[in-house]
Order: sequence, then structure tokens, then C-alpha cells
Amino acid sequence: MARMPTYFISHGGGPWPWIEDMRRNFSVLEKSLAAMPDELPETPKAVLMISGHWEAGEVRVMHSDKPGMEYDYFGFPPHTYDVVYPAPGAPEIAEKVKSLLDGAGIDAVLDDTQGFDHGTFVPAYIMYPEAKVPVFQVSMLKGYDPEAHFRIGRALAPLRDEGVLIVGSGLSYHNLRRFGPQAEVPSKAFDDWLADALGQAPEKRTEALIHWEDAPYARICHAQEDHLVPLFSALGAAEDGTATRVYHEDGIFGGVTASSWRFD
Repeated sequence: MARMPTYFISHGGGPWPWIEDMRRNFSVLEKSLAAMPDELPETPKAVLMISGHWEAGEVRVMHSDKPGMEYDYFGFPPHTYDVVYPAPGAPEIAEKVKSLLDGAGIDAVLDDTQGFDHGTFVPAYIMYPEAKVPVFQVSMLKGYDPEAHFRIGRALAPLRDEGVLIVGSGLSYHNLRRFGPQAEVPSKAFDDWLADALGQAPEKRTEALIHWEDAPYARICHAQEDHLVPLFSALGAAEDGTATRVYHEDGIFGGVTASSWRFD
């Protein structure tokens, strides 16, 4: 099978595809997510998502053949709590993931109860609305250690040659208390830094991201880095690859600059 790229995507806000006004505001993001299947060498055997909305004390691997739903958002219209994304899971590949992580000395647990969170089912719905491609998740680690998440990505890298698409799903800017105009300067400065860092040679790129807190406005853009951490694993799985920005937009959420990246 052809080698799959990996992605770090900005997944937008809440259940936006099911809210008309929000969907219009995320039209550029939607176009980029809908284009992803055509950027791949073939239809994936499965999509492995590392979402900014699932973390645990050890790496947990979604193992159900029919994952449920996690409505991990608040204050949205009632119908958004009835959304179902009925993609099958990938339990056999999940077991391979556990084996790869165990082999790398990373504690991993198969999880038969976790459902799709919105960091997964929202972009998956735009990418594959018919929900026929299997989808499963791997959790982040509490503490958000960058080097630990790079190691997770490196352990998962062999899956790319087995038809598995690895996607880190978060946001390149995520500070719920600083959306709107007050996000304009910090989010643009951080986005510019991220583009520069990802454009460096692999060793320097990894080093820059491990020390991401040295970036301008780092802790303003990511007061808690749960939405940045998926980048580390997505890049770790394609550490020597070329970075290409596949989505970039100024002014979402009233002032945020955000981007998504592909690694080949």
C-alpha cells in the first residue's frame, strides 16, 4: 500500500456542521477538510484520530467495533446532542496500535467504552460523510509532555505503510477566554512562528516544537495545550517528512488566525 501522509487539523468549534450559521462561518475550514480524501494516495483502511478532547493517565486506544458518541460540548442547540456518526471502529488495528506502543515502551490500554468526541466526529463527518471508513481514537497523555507525544507518533509511524491515516485534531489557537479581537495579534504571531518552525529541517523542527512555550504569545494562545498536543504525535509519525499548510484563515471566532498542516 502507498504510504499515507499525516495531518494536524484545526477542527473548528463545537458541532458546527449541524448549525447553519456556524457552518457558513467555517466554510473555508470545511472546504479543506472535504478535500483531504482526494489528497490521499488511496482510501484509508482506517482513520486514527488523536483528539484534543481525550486524555488519560496512560495511552488509551479505542477498541470498540461500534463506537458510541461523546457530546463533549455545552450550550448548543438540542438537536446537536442527537448527532450520530455511525462509522465502524477498527478493533484489529487498535490491537496493532497497542502492540506498537508496548514495543516502544509506552503503556497502552485497549478501551471498549470510549465513544467519538467532537474533535473526531466533526472532521470525520466532513471528510467521510457516508461514515464507511473505520475511525478510531488514541488518547493524549495527561501532562501534555511534548517529547512523550512525539514518541507516541514515532511508535505509530509503521501504520502509515498499512493504509492507516493518522490525524491530530485540535486547533492551532485555543484559548476559550480570548476569542474575538483580543485574539488577533497573539494568534497571528503564534501561527507565523508555527509556520516558520514547521519549515525547518526535521531535527530543528522537532526541537522547536518540544520547546513551543518559547514561541511568541505561547501561553496566551494555549493556556492549556490540549489542542496543540495532537500536532506532536501527528508530526512524530512523519518526523522526516515535508510540512505543507493545507488550511489557513484569519478572523475565525471573530479574530483568530488558524492553520492545518499535512506531513508527507
